[in-house]
Amino acid sequence: MRFLRRCPCLWLAALLLAATTATAAPLPPLQPWIDATPAGGVLVPPPGVYAGPVRIDKPLHVDGKGKVTIDNGGHGTILSLRASGASLKGLRLVGSGDSHDQLDAAISIEGHGNLIEGNVIEASLFGISLKQSDHNILRRNRIRSFNVDSADRGDALRLWYSAGNLIEDNDIAQTRDLTITNAPRNHFRRNTIRDSRRGMNFLFANRSRIEDNVLERNSTGIVIMNSEGAILRRNRVLHAMDASGAGIALKETAAILVEDNDIIHCAVGIMADSPSHPLNRIVLHRNRLAHNVTGVNFYGERGGHIAIANRFENNLWQVMASNAGDQQNDFWLGNYWDDYQGFDRNGDGWGDTPHEIYAYADRIWMDTPAARFFRNSPVLEMLDFLERLAPFSHPTLILQDPKPRILRGKS
Repeated sequence: MRFLRRCPCLWLAALLLAATTATAAPLPPLQPWIDATPAGGVLVPPPGVYAGPVRIDKPLHVDGKGKVTIDNGGHGTILSLRASGASLKGLRLVGSGDSHDQLDAAISIEGHGNLIEGNVIEASLFGISLKQSDHNILRRNRIRSFNVDSADRGDALRLWYSAGNLIEDNDIAQTRDLTITNAPRNHFRRNTIRDSRRGMNFLFANRSRIEDNVLERNSTGIVIMNSEGAILRRNRVLHAMDASGAGIALKETAAILVEDNDIIHCAVGIMADSPSHPLNRIVLHRNRLAHNVTGVNFYGERGGHIAIANRFENNLWQVMASNAGDQQNDFWLGNYWDDYQGFDRNGDGWGDTPHEIYAYADRIWMDTPAARFFRNSPVLEMLDFLERLAPFSHPTLILQDPKPRILRGKS
């Protein structure tokens, strides 16, 4: 020891060796604490970092108080919950495996009525996966995947054949998708989803409720396919500017209500095909669509859309419609159009003449998707100007709003 003190370099090397040895020491496992806690009991582990994986197959209430980390060392799923009526709170989970086939996740749940609250998930391929699990609550969790390309990440949340779950107040970023498959009657509210691929992706997920969420800088905001009876209300979808992206995309759906949403600065604000059932309409009510390349894109020959009291502001193209010229099955009323050129002489807040949108040279890129690359090119702009000035063919009516709204003192 005296020799080491006389040689500062050797003393420093010894300290570094000791620190390295201490760092290399294996982490204590958390599983013995789980096994020692009786069913229905409460486990508050001592603060520290523990090794995974962890398996819970009885109703326990585990509370890390924000001071417990479970590190799985980059292998497999970190925590598997195979019980009902349990709760996981205040845990930090890191280091899952990277297998998409094995669905390596931070938390994998197969059970009902569990509470997953206030956990931090980092460097985990998938976040929370629910399989045939009903009536669980996922609340105030922070979820991040790996820092790789979005297609190589895992889903922040994955619900499969799981119904009646409540997902609220979660902070999700840097993941792939939030995927809900064959999972009806789930409620998503006040979640924030950023910098991912598809914010929410619903497939065969009937009667979903999606309310008060913020989706920002995702390739696409909310996608609903082959589902009926969904309600999308008071969501904010911002900056979904991927070339093929949309704020809200509806495909082969029916009986959908899209109400009071703000859809700002997206490639397409709302994209919807014709409803899968002719009697069940897609209703757009009181939405604000602003600063999008295209405000609304209706495609499908059957129509079936109702648009009432929406606001269209500063969109490059307000509306696209593949069924232009056949407006019998689409209904527009009382929408605000910032490019309306009529008057309100009696001051009742409604335009004196209908608002009509016609397609001139626009039909070229509406009917031929490959031509959309040339939108805003000088040639098409000149062609559109000349046709509006002296039409060489009869323009096609895209929509007619018989009673457009006038907003006093607003742009």
